[in-house]
Amino acid sequence: MNQKRPLAAILAVAALAVTLAAPAARAETVLTVVPHSNLSILDPIWTTAYMSRNHGYMIYDTLFGTDEQSRIQPQMVEKWTVSADKKVYDFRLRAGLQFHDGAPVTGEDVVASLARWGKRDSMGGALFTFVDKLEATGQDSFRITLKEPAGFVLEALGKPSSNVPFVMPKRIAETPPDKQITEYIGSGPYVFLKDEFKPGDKAVYVKFDKYVPRKEKTSGTAGGKHVYVDKVVWNLALRDYQAQVNALAKGEVDIVELVPFQHYQTLLKDPNVVVRKPKIGLQYMCRFNHLHPPFDNAKVRQAVLASFDQRPFLQAQVGVAELYKPCPSMFTCGTPYGVATGSEIQSKSSMRKAQELLKQSGYDGTTVVIMKPTDLASIDKLPEVAAQLMRQAGLKVDLQAMDWQTLVSRRAKKDAPKDGGWNMFCTAWVSPDIGNPVNNAALPARGAATPWFGWPEDAKLEELRAAFMKETDEKKKVALAGEVQKRAFEVATHAPLGEYSQPEAGRKAIKGWAPHGLAHTYWNISK
Repeated sequence: MNQKRPLAAILAVAALAVTLAAPAARAETVLTVVPHSNLSILDPIWTTAYMSRNHGYMIYDTLFGTDEQSRIQPQMVEKWTVSADKKVYDFRLRAGLQFHDGAPVTGEDVVASLARWGKRDSMGGALFTFVDKLEATGQDSFRITLKEPAGFVLEALGKPSSNVPFVMPKRIAETPPDKQITEYIGSGPYVFLKDEFKPGDKAVYVKFDKYVPRKEKTSGTAGGKHVYVDKVVWNLALRDYQAQVNALAKGEVDIVELVPFQHYQTLLKDPNVVVRKPKIGLQYMCRFNHLHPPFDNAKVRQAVLASFDQRPFLQAQVGVAELYKPCPSMFTCGTPYGVATGSEIQSKSSMRKAQELLKQSGYDGTTVVIMKPTDLASIDKLPEVAAQLMRQAGLKVDLQAMDWQTLVSRRAKKDAPKDGGWNMFCTAWVSPDIGNPVNNAALPARGAATPWFGWPEDAKLEELRAAFMKETDEKKKVALAGEVQKRAFEVATHAPLGEYSQPEAGRKAIKGWAPHGLAHTYWNISK
């Protein structure tokens, strides 16, 4: 006998039927990454910090890219021509380029972006010493006219690392170069969700559906930038190194950009994790502030160079012999410019020599303020070694701890150390960033006008760099690079501390992940 069913039950069954009949919503594919540091500065032109550079690669595009063989390849540019006298470069942008707000990318956007970049970047500044005129010649074209030929125009426009000449909308690129931008709109493969950004917690990027990748195979920062995930989340809160390793092992995160050296062997044994060593390595350095005592005195800087044997730095910071090597050059060892010319003050010196130089300098006991990052496993021990060696040489040292983003902001200050400034910080550069006298940010020496922090001043060094920029004969360029380096060691622009490889780790389930070392980029990856 049929019984009358309650109305509520009938409605519930009907609702269930509708739910089952409806197509299931597609789940978002989310790639979760633990970056090498926190992100707080969102302007990749204002700072050389690699976190800001990586953020830039997510949302902006570049005119040219650099492939894994260090060759310059077109990116936003479709084609270009060079005049017979090598002084006029005409460029046309490829079709379909548009910003995240829907506006097309124009020649005027490019001109404004390059003009701002040229005032902040060492290589950009070098290029603009040759530029007579930079102008938009049409909706999708622009021209660079030089006063005299320069052999590094495309290399500058395709520079793969800090500062990268990212293209922004004209209204944003017209922000004064000494001020940070406040709007973050690019034409790159991802859109930055500013409303979800929380420094110290997370940064979120979603796929830009209207981005048109190039057809060429991806290589380095060049080629097709295909996006196969809906969202990339940077976990900025997970700063404890052991916690990062645990999260990766459990599958709670997909990629850890910086494998702490002490956990390298452990992760190699995890069957669910792949550890990769990028082909491109890095070079450590400590930077002097030339504006304030005691490092306004070249003899004091030379004394520090003489005390800085690279081996204690590499052993303390890296510790894994297969991942580091001493290098007597300020340029990348193993390349034509990686010569040892003039490096004897550091590579063949001793603590005794350092103490003698310090005595000759007339050092008066002024305290040296060294900034030490607390949250960057790749460089956090360098300041401690520096402090120890400098004390042995006879200097008074104050080691001040802070997070990396605070250090990045503080190093831009020209104030005296007692007023919140600094005397020294240590850092690392990927090889392409220190590869020659043009793009090595530690070598420009124009005093307070020097683009990178530290502000050395030396007319002879600038003359030698200018000669290198104009030279086209490769053998003569190698010789000039040696002369540049010799002078840089004489004036002690900075202290190179050797080279290393920084491993990265990811879950084996991640497809298409292949760190190249030029920058941390997240296209062509799928889950």
